[in-house]
Amino acid sequence: MYRTNTCGELRLADAGKVVTLAGWVQKNRRMGGMTFVDVRDRYGITQVVFNNDTDADLCEAASRLGREYVVQITGTVAERQSKNPNLPTGDIEIIARELKVLNRSEVPPFKIEDDTDGGDDLRMKYRYLDLRRSCVRRNLELRHRMAFEIRRYLDSLGFLEVETPVLIKSTPEGARDFVVPSRMNPGQFYALPQSPQTFKQLLMVSGFDRYFQIVKCFRDEDLRADRQPEFTQIDCEMSFVEQEDVLQVFEGLVKHIFKYVKDIDFTEPFPRMTWADAMKYYGSDKPDTRFGMRFVELKDLTVGKGFSVMDDAPYVGAICAPGCANYTRKQLDQLTEFVKRPQVGAKGMMWVKLEEDGSIKSSVGKFYTDDELRAWAERCEAKKGDLILILAGETMKTRKQLNELRLEMGSRLGLRDPQKFSCLWVVDFPLFEWDDETQRYYAMHHPFTSPNPDDIDKLETATGEVRATAYDMVVNGNELGGGSIRIHDSELQNKMFHLLGLSDEDAQYKFGFLMNAFKYGAPPHGGLAFGFDRFVSILAGLDSIRDTIAFPKNNSGRDVMIDAPSEIEQEQLDELSIALALKKEE
Repeated sequence: MYRTNTCGELRLADAGKVVTLAGWVQKNRRMGGMTFVDVRDRYGITQVVFNNDTDADLCEAASRLGREYVVQITGTVAERQSKNPNLPTGDIEIIARELKVLNRSEVPPFKIEDDTDGGDDLRMKYRYLDLRRSCVRRNLELRHRMAFEIRRYLDSLGFLEVETPVLIKSTPEGARDFVVPSRMNPGQFYALPQSPQTFKQLLMVSGFDRYFQIVKCFRDEDLRADRQPEFTQIDCEMSFVEQEDVLQVFEGLVKHIFKYVKDIDFTEPFPRMTWADAMKYYGSDKPDTRFGMRFVELKDLTVGKGFSVMDDAPYVGAICAPGCANYTRKQLDQLTEFVKRPQVGAKGMMWVKLEEDGSIKSSVGKFYTDDELRAWAERCEAKKGDLILILAGETMKTRKQLNELRLEMGSRLGLRDPQKFSCLWVVDFPLFEWDDETQRYYAMHHPFTSPNPDDIDKLETATGEVRATAYDMVVNGNELGGGSIRIHDSELQNKMFHLLGLSDEDAQYKFGFLMNAFKYGAPPHGGLAFGFDRFVSILAGLDSIRDTIAFPKNNSGRDVMIDAPSEIEQEQLDELSIALALKKEE
């Protein structure tokens, strides 16, 4: 072994011991006749002292050590005179007697410290160096601990972890598949799974009544902070269950992990909110309920006053920002510019201030009397010193815009504390969503989601009103995961395919293996999948899932470290019977 101890384990009780450490040079500094070298490994940092009076050559060699040199040092543990309370090893130091350079290092392109000077692109290019930073390493250690604890918890409830195939059949629904050519079957392709959905249903048919898997999934979609082309799910399925059974089991899992990682006890059941209420009061199917500012509808109080913006709008909604009546015109203009950004898309914003002296001011005061504006304030339950912000337009679109404004105000007012956690279930999603462009219905979740039993008679007469037996777990405005009770009846599944515009031939081609399996006694079943990367990021207090993944892609789906995707040799293309016809860039 190159070391007797790690750089994070020695304490005062070890004083007098002769030890050998191995690691990377974090930094060195020369002070008078002494050189101090901080040596780092995965476990921590230990200070090593080289004394010129004891061994001048050794001290001189230590002074020449560069950052990130790999070294082996032998010495005696001693009590540190100038202790460092910020380090677990801060009470001791090593009085060096031997130094060996195991490998030299070029000057790293950024500081290997929590407060680094490296930007995102640079850190992704040198991800192997970025992973040396303790803040990034802690995220992966948390991921490791959570994975093991999730496995332990589900195993205790009788779940079996079963691996499902990575090379499967392409059945594009929603996001695009990544496809893989088959050399042995020219002109044919596998797909990488967007989820193990059909396989976990087949496992239920097979009698594996409690399945889970911590599994890689793949979606060829546009990326953002909480998306990656390859990501990890905690995928679960159960037989002989109804919705309530699934919610109870996996609410228990989430509560257990919060207790295990954060020592937070959720003693009360998680609140439940219908999809309709989530959209009505928050404009989002994943509402952030750490703070208030629920939407208030004002349409009936605003019409008939000659202000076309509100008169012509199907929807007028408001939020009340507490204590913000002191906002300046500049601050209000900034908020107006915020809602006009392309990613929000509003045409403008209106406001009403309830001043501390009891007076009222508004950007639309020339159209409405003070009494009328006070009626708005009363409905919004606004108090003196509060600010009402108002948007108008098409209902669903404006609600989504108002959601962005609400989240922005929550951030500005410090109400979105990453160390405060608000969990809830969103239930009763629509089974279908209508697409104006294609003039047909799509499954809001996937085509195997069971309709609410109370709505089955509406499937063909009022298709858009049918609710799904589907549910999402939401934490701090993030969709942690979701699932549904599945259709296990072949006749109902066929009806679902027809409503989605799939012919019998298409359904048989894409899902025939599943439909055939259902003929042999499929049990009632359901489940859900949690986003594992997202779960880790929430508990780590991160805005992005990227730093919970060892080697992530950038926002263009590229791995800039290994430069992938990349071109391949013509010989490989020939073996795969593939000819490229690249579109010319305009």
